[in-house]
Amino acid sequence: MNQLEENNFYPLPLKHIGDFQWLHRTKHYAGILLAFLFISCSGQNRTQLSKDSVIESNIPAAKSQLGEVVAEMDTSLTTIFQDSRNNYWFAGGKRGAFKYDGKSLVLFSKKDGLCSNAILGIQEDKSGNLYFDTQEGVSQFDGQQFTTLKVIDGPAMKNEWKLEPDDLWFRMGWNKNGPYRYDGEFLFHLTLPKTEQADTFYAIYPNASFNPYGIYSLYRDRKGRIWMGTSSLGVCRYDGETISWLYEEQMTTIPGGGALGIRSTLEDKAGYFWFTHTRYRYTILPGSAERNGSTYINYQKEDGVGFTQENGEMDYPYFMSIAEDNEGDLWMVTYDEGVWRNNGKELIHYPIKDGEKDVLLFSIYKDQQGILWLGTHNAGVYKYNGSDFERFEP
Repeated sequence: MNQLEENNFYPLPLKHIGDFQWLHRTKHYAGILLAFLFISCSGQNRTQLSKDSVIESNIPAAKSQLGEVVAEMDTSLTTIFQDSRNNYWFAGGKRGAFKYDGKSLVLFSKKDGLCSNAILGIQEDKSGNLYFDTQEGVSQFDGQQFTTLKVIDGPAMKNEWKLEPDDLWFRMGWNKNGPYRYDGEFLFHLTLPKTEQADTFYAIYPNASFNPYGIYSLYRDRKGRIWMGTSSLGVCRYDGETISWLYEEQMTTIPGGGALGIRSTLEDKAGYFWFTHTRYRYTILPGSAERNGSTYINYQKEDGVGFTQENGEMDYPYFMSIAEDNEGDLWMVTYDEGVWRNNGKELIHYPIKDGEKDVLLFSIYKDQQGILWLGTHNAGVYKYNGSDFERFEP
């Protein structure tokens, strides 16, 4: 399984000013205030619940056919997913999820049973059911109707950490402490353990209006371990036994001020890990280390892409999303400076424009055929044609 959450709908690079969060780019931006309202789901005791009671149908009883055939998609589409039936799903805007089967474009929204039109990510289980991760909950779609999974919450459930090959992991927003794990029967809200870096964060930002433990991205590596990229505390890994942390200042702190957070994680074919920053790659070593009551990942850091005058250089070495193609080349998406490709010998730049306007990129997705897609904030979806990215018009 690749990226569990396609890096969408959480806040952009941040500069902390008082109690506010501002979009920050040293050269490009003065500041855009982003506000998100989050609705939490109430839970019940696990011992009081049966399988039937944890799923609540939202579908209107009188509706016989879901979805609306539409002529065009939204311009803000940050999530892309291809299901096992070769349907493509595009989401992240204000209207819901668009399904394209190669012939028609169908829009599914709250009126069809989705718990929210603002979709953060899409996954599929082994039975072919689709799951739509939103700020207001997780909607399951079996091809006939949408149901909303009930969250099992409460103090006794915060430590229900387990890891199974077929479980699914969700964020349900970007400002909650801990992920949500679905085992096919129950959806548990888990809590991340304390890290000493949080004390440092609160010493600098005592009145921060957001949660430094908030999860920006989820990733399952080839060994099945879950990696959780946080807003300000680095990356946290759960291997089925231990919850461990990895933090370095340059991973999330932008030179000149501001915090980016861990937007994306990738384990490449050689086994190296990449966390949001192109200039370093990490070898994850066995075991972990204990320090001041927290557990930390053992690792070695090496030079990453390797920037030289001959090969080109990114002056802003942070990516929003990363993918590895079938040839092993790394493709790194920046917010407003296009896509950068590393083929092992050189960096190749792909500026993405909509006429004269810069396209604001959010995610890159590799489909089952190995084709690369781009999710954007302001220009719909782009698809790689073998030599360049072109706007996709279904």
